[in-house]
Amino acid sequence: MQRIEEKTTTVSFDTSLGRVHARVMGDGPTAVLWHGMFVDGRSWDPVIPRLRQRRRLIVLDAPGYGESDELARLATIEECAEVAAQIVAQLPGAGPVDWLGTAWGGHVGMAAAALFPQAIRSLVAISAPVEPIDPVFRIKLIIAGGVLARLGPIAHLRHAVHDAQLTKAHQRNGEMTAIIDSAVNAVSGPGLARTVTSFIINRTDATHRLSRIVAPTLLVAGDDRGEWSPEIMRAAAERIPNARTAVVQGARTLVQVEQPEATAAAIEEFWDTV
Repeated sequence: MQRIEEKTTTVSFDTSLGRVHARVMGDGPTAVLWHGMFVDGRSWDPVIPRLRQRRRLIVLDAPGYGESDELARLATIEECAEVAAQIVAQLPGAGPVDWLGTAWGGHVGMAAAALFPQAIRSLVAISAPVEPIDPVFRIKLIIAGGVLARLGPIAHLRHAVHDAQLTKAHQRNGEMTAIIDSAVNAVSGPGLARTVTSFIINRTDATHRLSRIVAPTLLVAGDDRGEWSPEIMRAAAERIPNARTAVVQGARTLVQVEQPEATAAAIEEFWDTV
């Protein structure tokens, strides 16, 4: 993975879910990037070299991850949307922003676009299912959350996360699995369990919000994630007034890590229409 160093600064935002850390880089209109679960802002690094040529990127460590404050209590996607609006309001001269979110960050972007439309200029939601998780999988996650709270991200749980985030082929890629392992190992067990409970186990149906999203929207799916298959994604896009879709081959959940060139190209093509 390419290291991101040139002309990068850092900033912190005071929010209702604690201090949120971000890296700032690039030039142009402002884009805010919110990552998925079990990773931090570094999970965007594979696409940053291309995207920073087109936008000023605000690459967040979302609440509970990276250099941001640990999540001190259970929270909701709606509260994260409020955090998104609070961050946009603190950006000097930014106005509405282009939002890039993957999985958890995609859910936050959808909620923010519906609840705070003045903050979101355009929306890219990658690998972000809008329906609640499967009940059987939910039970498994509740058990895993209890283990996390007591023992932290033990090897068995990390391997399960690898399987959920990466295709079989990429689970053997040490650089890709390190993006996950380094992020979860930096969070306390109880803190990690709170994020899993808040934003996966307690995830609610978001389909009712889709018709309220007025910002131009791009939904992206990998071809290997069952709960966000291309067919399910296209059905969701039909509910959004101004939406298009893209399918990235050879990717599961961490689409921008597994297929950075195809992901960046889809985002750039969408930005050209905004």
